Amino acid sequence: MWMRHCGGGSRALRVVRGRFAGRDLVSPGARVRSTSEAVRDHWLTALEDHLEGARVLDLFAGSGALGVEALSRGAARADFVENGPASLHALKANVAAFRVKNLTRIFRRDAIPFVEDLDADTYDIAFADPPYGSRKLDRVIARWMDVRFSRVLSVEHRSDHEVPATGVTHDHGQTRVTIFGL
Repeated sequence: MWMRHCGGGSRALRVVRGRFAGRDLVSPGARVRSTSEAVRDHWLTALEDHLEGARVLDLFAGSGALGVEALSRGAARADFVENGPASLHALKANVAAFRVKNLTRIFRRDAIPFVEDLDADTYDIAFADPPYGSRKLDRVIARWMDVRFSRVLSVEHRSDHEVPATGVTHDHGQTRVTIFGL
């Protein structure tokens, strides 16, 4: 079962599997909702056949946990898009701590204009985990439907947030992960 953990609590964020398994991630703090280890593990396990050598995009990156987890499990590169100061600080600290600077790029931008500038097939896998209740999720999905900037788009959202039925969904409590393009 997938469960949700809000960031900033006493529980540390850790990488779940792969070459960085068990190592701690710096958290952006209590104001940022972090994806729980259980959800992240199931999410990336669902994509494991597509991770080896993949070019990954982590939108609304926060701490960068999704992108770092993807690198840990065999992705070749990860680009992170984030514009919150606390999240950028945590993200940069994590990239440095895991010594993956040569495999990553950090874009200090809003995710919506970023994806609107992308061409088709720029990435293999794109992750999007915008703030719950935000319509930014709908805009990312709509852009992906118009211009497939990645082979696979994988998004986290509240289970009551309606998304196109063309994706494969994993629904657990208030958290849902939907994967398009599989």
